[in-house]
Amino acid sequence: MNGEERDDIVVLLGEDGEEVEFEHLDTIEMDGSEYVILLPLDDQENEEVDEVVILKIEHDKDGEDSFITVDDEEELNKVFEEFKTRMEDEYDFDE
Repeated sequence: MNGEERDDIVVLLGEDGEEVEFEHLDTIEMDGSEYVILLPLDDQENEEVDEVVILKIEHDKDGEDSFITVDDEEELNKVFEEFKTRMEDEYDFDE
């Protein structure tokens, strides 16, 4: 990345405890909750983007944000549809 520092990079711990870098694509507020849409940076080396990661943002009493996995398939689909609508000019979503 030629030494540039990017402010759209989010680093999370993977299941194996290793750091995984994601590009922050969007934050969506829906039904009283906030969601973050992330793209694994490893996927950007490929020509096509296969999937994004959608996590719910929870705020604790100290103002710290936590990203929580969304297990509800219907909730995930609703957020992803909103993301597709907002980003249709930037990405080609094949059905």
